[in-house]
Amino acid sequence: MNTTATAPAIRCTSQPSAAARQRMLSRRGEPLLIAGWRRVLMMHLEVDAVSLQRDVPFPLHLYEGRAFVSLVAFTMEGMRPRFGGAWTARLLRPIATHDFLNVRTYVVRDGEPGIHFLAEWLSNRLAVTLGPTTFGLPYHYGRLAYDLNCEHGGLRGTATDADTRTGLAFNGELDSPGRFQRSEAGSFTEWLMERYTAFNSAGGRRRYFRVWHPPWLQCAANIKLEDQSLLVRHWPWFAESQLIGANYSPGFDEVWMGRPHGIR
Repeated sequence: MNTTATAPAIRCTSQPSAAARQRMLSRRGEPLLIAGWRRVLMMHLEVDAVSLQRDVPFPLHLYEGRAFVSLVAFTMEGMRPRFGGAWTARLLRPIATHDFLNVRTYVVRDGEPGIHFLAEWLSNRLAVTLGPTTFGLPYHYGRLAYDLNCEHGGLRGTATDADTRTGLAFNGELDSPGRFQRSEAGSFTEWLMERYTAFNSAGGRRRYFRVWHPPWLQCAANIKLEDQSLLVRHWPWFAESQLIGANYSPGFDEVWMGRPHGIR
């Protein structure tokens, strides 16, 4: 495990979405899957960099010397293979649509900024069994209940680990309902949100995969975390974390998801 918390001060490239699309299409057979990512809420916490680095097998990507973890609540809809049409889509129907809670941090590998999932909770038991062996993802089964339809005037949700019974609970609202826009180029919001490569490690399998979607159309949100026992149970240093902001996006109908690749 890399224990340094002083990764190079690399920023995301200009126009990260366009660069990610070009990078994905440069490899034959990409993308592998297509899915909708709908009603996406990202809650950002500042954490102690040294403590975080101990739990991350890749160099942290710091912003002005500070380390961050984001909690991402969303619904995946209609995941299907890129090729094969309705027949192959039917094969994935049992795991095509369900809720997620991602706990992600920011890393850099070989000069490429990306994310690393500390853990992910899913509401689909079958999908939980497939993630570690295929994509190297640290999946857990949980009971997730979200109301992230901002047209109803609020954002709220709960996630409970099926084994430990610990939970996460949040509620809040948008700063400017209905006013969704791209992040300003070079901004902290762009640095947090515009990430297109995941470097993962689960069950001893180190892998990465890439995704592509247009730039996020997002709005800042005022969020309060009412229960963080799920986080503190797995990572005690979360007890000293500070929620520094949140962003909400209606999401996309189609997100490209690339093939998993091994990391030596």
